[in-house]
Amino acid sequence: MSFRHHKPEPMVEGTPLAIGVENIVKRYGDFEAVKGISFSVAEGEIFGLLGPNGAGKSTLIRMMTTLIPVTAGRALVGGYDVTKDSDAVRRMIGVIPQALTSDPDLTVEENLSIYAKLYSVGRAERERNIQEVLEAVDLVKWRDAQTKTLSGGMRRRVEIARGLVHNPSIFFLDEPTTGLDPVSRIAVWEMLNHLKKTRNLTMLLTTHYMEEADRLCDRIAIVDHGKLVALGTPVELKQSVPGSNVVEVQFQREDDTWKARLEALPDVTEVQSQSAGVYRVLTSNGSKTTTQLVEMAAGLGEQLTSLSVQNTSLDDVFVHYTGRQLRDEQVKPVNFVMPPRPGAQP
Repeated sequence: MSFRHHKPEPMVEGTPLAIGVENIVKRYGDFEAVKGISFSVAEGEIFGLLGPNGAGKSTLIRMMTTLIPVTAGRALVGGYDVTKDSDAVRRMIGVIPQALTSDPDLTVEENLSIYAKLYSVGRAERERNIQEVLEAVDLVKWRDAQTKTLSGGMRRRVEIARGLVHNPSIFFLDEPTTGLDPVSRIAVWEMLNHLKKTRNLTMLLTTHYMEEADRLCDRIAIVDHGKLVALGTPVELKQSVPGSNVVEVQFQREDDTWKARLEALPDVTEVQSQSAGVYRVLTSNGSKTTTQLVEMAAGLGEQLTSLSVQNTSLDDVFVHYTGRQLRDEQVKPVNFVMPPRPGAQP
């Protein structure tokens, strides 16, 4: 299966789609941040936008959540055009920004209550919703705690609870676990999977973490330099890369000829230079290539510092379609606050 020349998914009238994006473009003067991207998200799906910082992921989310205007193309969210029916879109979505935007001096419950009031949620429903979302994110015991006293992982759960308090059907999450430690990150993944199952939510998230996309997403769109370069399930994307296994090898001695020697081995489809003396070898037969590699090194009187075999990963997929690795980088916080509905009363 090849995704190199991915064709846009058409938006068919009557199709039960939560989100449909068709040839969407965003320009800032002469700079084109998003370059004609098309995709669709089915109801109940977790859909991921995977790419490096600056790829256009956050710009896409901001257009879909009506925060910035679309330059060209169109986006339908819940059946409503984000340009023509922005108020209707805002009523049915929840948004989790990159930055932690809950008021640190308010309690957890106060943050949720204010947000629900901005969406004109009545008192009885508001109290019921707050209790439900606090239970969903396991923060009932901390409802009266000042938000600033919570850990980073718990504050992220407050953000998620706040985005759910008005009962949205479509949930946008922009880099939801950036800045969290590994344990907190896994806890958020488990919580999002639980929310999807129990609240019938459609989720669209952006991430630059390979494992996050692999663990959470039903389908993934790889975005690079404002373009959609690949789209499919994690399994489909991995199968689209030539070579079912990856052999990572490190030679003790650096030599400019290693790459060519490795490429000459049978069953090898691609060789990637990682650093001095370290190579990732994509092959259709991991065990055979490993044996041949060891024999080659022995015949040349060379020593191997390390050698490992693994299955194709999303890392390999990204390298295959973009020609470079996706590094985990710190994401700069941005202001990304959902505007209240026009006419809403606090």
